[in-house]
Amino acid sequence: MPINEALFAAMKAASYIKPNAGKSYKLQRVAEELIAKQAPANPKCRVEDAFAPMADGYAVPLRVFTPLVAYGAPLPEALEESSANGTPVASAISAILPAALPKVLPKIPIKESTSSGNTDGISGNANTELPSVTPRGTILFFHGGGWTTGGINLYTQACAHMAVRLQRRVISVEYRLAPEYRFPTAVENCYEVARQLFAGELPISGVGGSVDVDHPQSAAPTAPTGGGDISATIPAPDPDSIVLFGDSAGGNLAAAVSLMARDRGEFMPRTQMLLYPVVGNDYNPETSPFESVRTNGTDYILTAQDMADYIDMYRSSVADLTNPYFAPLTAHDLSNQPRTLVLSAEYCPLRDEDEAYARRLQLVNDNVSCYRIHDGIHGYLLNTSAVGLVSTTYRIIEHFLDDTPLVPAPGTGTTANAPEGGDAWQDVLGTD
Repeated sequence: MPINEALFAAMKAASYIKPNAGKSYKLQRVAEELIAKQAPANPKCRVEDAFAPMADGYAVPLRVFTPLVAYGAPLPEALEESSANGTPVASAISAILPAALPKVLPKIPIKESTSSGNTDGISGNANTELPSVTPRGTILFFHGGGWTTGGINLYTQACAHMAVRLQRRVISVEYRLAPEYRFPTAVENCYEVARQLFAGELPISGVGGSVDVDHPQSAAPTAPTGGGDISATIPAPDPDSIVLFGDSAGGNLAAAVSLMARDRGEFMPRTQMLLYPVVGNDYNPETSPFESVRTNGTDYILTAQDMADYIDMYRSSVADLTNPYFAPLTAHDLSNQPRTLVLSAEYCPLRDEDEAYARRLQLVNDNVSCYRIHDGIHGYLLNTSAVGLVSTTYRIIEHFLDDTPLVPAPGTGTTANAPEGGDAWQDVLGTD
């Protein structure tokens, strides 16, 4: 599908100016935290913080989002004043030019938070009378960021919207980041959180309180920073109602957790959703088997070189490259995997590997769907200007999860639509 020429020129210039991920990830973390502080709260969603203890004594921070009103319903008058003040910011972090950040960041006005770093919607101990909504299920969400950036602070707005839009509780996981913590730390963190959720062992601490999460890269925290005893647990949901979901590197982690669960036999996810996931291991345009690495690997913000840098920062050794928990596409056996939705982005360097993964899953799994989001570039979930792309994505997710009708619609993404008014998505596997 043709892309808007002016926007393409801007993305191309940004892609060439910005330093590669291996040189800018620390600065990007700083930018993400500053931008996350500007994000307004979503008064239609309750936000609570928790921790999941790991075997090594580390406590993985979690953020739990619970919808308070039905999607599309007006906000009750009692909650109107709880709406956050401030202007939403575009969290398209991948589009920020790290070379310019040292000059730009000091000029970003910092909105003082009343929740000690947590962008709460309605805190769990609020006295406001809240409407009653019964979530349809639980989404365990793993964030993107090349295993080196991202986090529950940056994804708070997106997860709150997800909870309200899909009418499900969302649990966002702050796994430990590379290169300080390399493979398999992140996937083991995510696996253990999932195991605890399925077993009904996921502890809650300081419900309605806050967690000061700033990309933790040390063995701390070993206990909640706000104090309090871990005395309650999130009850074990119906396994059929739990969905593993991740974008980019988070999609990689969701797929890897599903493979681990099959192999270890402690629990088995029934459903997974992968949004432009990293499933491969080769982003050299000369050797990659996927054409999208070459056609989309230089001009669309996330570059093939960025992907190579992320892989190098995440892996512990060369042998990891062929470990299916590192690169799920290398798995020899993809049987006994969950019902799966794969969403690829048209102008993403990962597009072809994502669709190849879906086709391989389909060979041994009758319940696999794959859609290519037209006009999409990598990372659009966090871009507040990508309203059309995000809306299209949720329409497909609702069709997948709740069997709502999915009727082809004109593209409405961040880039200009095709002159012919092409569809917003393409059913890659022809399952609909």
